[in-house]
This record gives sequence, structure tokens and C-alpha cells, in this order.
Amino acid sequence: MITDSPTATATAPVHDDATTGSRIGATLRLHTVAWPLLIAWPVGILAGSFLISYVIFSLVQSDQDDNFTGSVFAVYGFVLAFYLQAMTQTFPFALGLSVTRREFFTATALMALAQSVVFALALYLLSVVEAATDGWGVRMRMFGLARYFTDSPVLQFLALFANLLLVAAIALAAGAVYQRWKVTGVLTAGVTVLGGLSLAAVLVTWARAWPSIGAWFQEVNRAVPMVVLPLALAVLAIGVAWCALRRATP
Repeated sequence: MITDSPTATATAPVHDDATTGSRIGATLRLHTVAWPLLIAWPVGILAGSFLISYVIFSLVQSDQDDNFTGSVFAVYGFVLAFYLQAMTQTFPFALGLSVTRREFFTATALMALAQSVVFALALYLLSVVEAATDGWGVRMRMFGLARYFTDSPVLQFLALFANLLLVAAIALAAGAVYQRWKVTGVLTAGVTVLGGLSLAAVLVTWARAWPSIGAWFQEVNRAVPMVVLPLALAVLAIGVAWCALRRATP
């Protein structure tokens, strides 16, 4: 007599073959689909702004030692736009691909960190060339904004990094608040922040403390207002973003 012995068949869960690290890597690659907004547009707008400013100062031929142009802030605008888009559009799409909220948020935060480092390094190197060429030959200052406050190369780079990360973190927080509470949440958060800042300004004015605050900024180590405070605010914004996103329902 032939007896058939039972055979156990194990079926692995869908995601057991992918580690958390690889899934975060896959989510990072998901962000690179929007590479025009991530890289191409900021570089293109920055190049166009530089050329326009260069031509203007070449034609004007000002005798000033320092012709300032704020065109570099266009980069910050695109950083803000990219992470708002990531939270409002890429996040729902990623959830549809069974990416967890933690994995998406970790990947997006890592992307913000890496992008801030790369952009800060690029802007710093351009500021070095700018200083070495006497403002590109026309005494123009576009990239060396941190040189207004410090001569330290390390501090200049860290200041660029900290402020770029802060802009990205604010965008993450705003996008997460939108996902959690929609337009009402964004408006409430905006009014709360502006109201808090306005109240603080009133209290400082009432206490006549503006000279003391100005003296503090002049006397304190430059690293505090240029690096430490932006990084602290960035960490706070990232914390707000995660608290809102973990319960968000697209």
C-alpha cells in the first residue's frame, strides 16, 4: 500500500524578502522620479538668475564694493516646493504601493538631508569662486551671503546646510499638516505661528528689549544664530511633520 505523506508548503509574506533598508532605498528612488523639480529646475533657475544679474552689473558698472543680488534664494523656493509636493502627492502614491508611513518619512528625511548637503556644498564652492574673482569681475555677491557674517569656511558651509535643511523641514511639516487636517489645518497652523510671532514682537517692544536682542546677536558666537538655531528649528519641524503624518489619511 502506498501512503502519501503530507507535505507542508510555506508561503512567505509579500514583504518578507525585502528588508526595511531596501524598502527605504526603493522609496528614495521613488523621489528621484521628480528629478526635474529636485535638481534640474533649481540649477536652471539659478543659472538664469546668475546670467541676468551678471549682465545687469556688467552694464551698470557700479563703483560699489559689493553689488548684492538675492537670486540665490530661488534655490530655497524650489526646495520648499519639492518637499511640499513630496508630502502632498508622492506620499499618497507611496501608500498605494504598500510603503509604510515610517518608511516614507525616513526616506524623505534622508533625501532632505542629502540634498541639503549637496546644495550647500555647491553654493559654498560657488561662493569661493565668487570671492576669488572679485565678484565674477563685476563685484557681484550672489552666493557668498554667509561671508557677510563670518570668514570661517566651515561656518559658512554649515550655515548654508542648516538653512536649507530648515526650509525642507518646514515644507515637510506643512505638507504633513495638510495631509492630516487639510486646508483647515494649514491655515490654523499658519495663523498660530504668525500670531505667536506677532505676540512675541509686541511683548519685546513693550519691554523695550530690541536693543538687548540685537546686542545678543552681535556678542554671541556666530555659530549659534547661523547654525544651531536653524538646526534646532529644523528638528522641531521634522518632529511636527512626523507627529502629523503618522495619523494622516490621504
